[in-house]
Amino acid sequence: MLKSATVSARVENQVKIEAENILQRLGLPVSVVINMLYRQIIAHKGIPFALVLPGGPETLDALSQAELDAKLQHSYEQSLAGEGRPYREVFDELERSL
Repeated sequence: MLKSATVSARVENQVKIEAENILQRLGLPVSVVINMLYRQIIAHKGIPFALVLPGGPETLDALSQAELDAKLQHSYEQSLAGEGRPYREVFDELERSL
């Protein structure tokens, strides 16, 4: 089928740049991705992904003792395996996201 319609949308410049950089690395033209999205909207008869507000940060109060123990054990194992990150890097990233 010959493509004969044009879609025009305004997006934030930085969002456009970041998305197009990723698509370029994947070797996908923007028009192909838009066409895929439209086809998925048709197939799902709606938006093909959940539209939900993210939950707030999990707090210690919300964890059971078993959940806390599991998280601490997982973190300890990551540390032993050298999979952790320097705490300053983590805190810098958290501050940038605020």
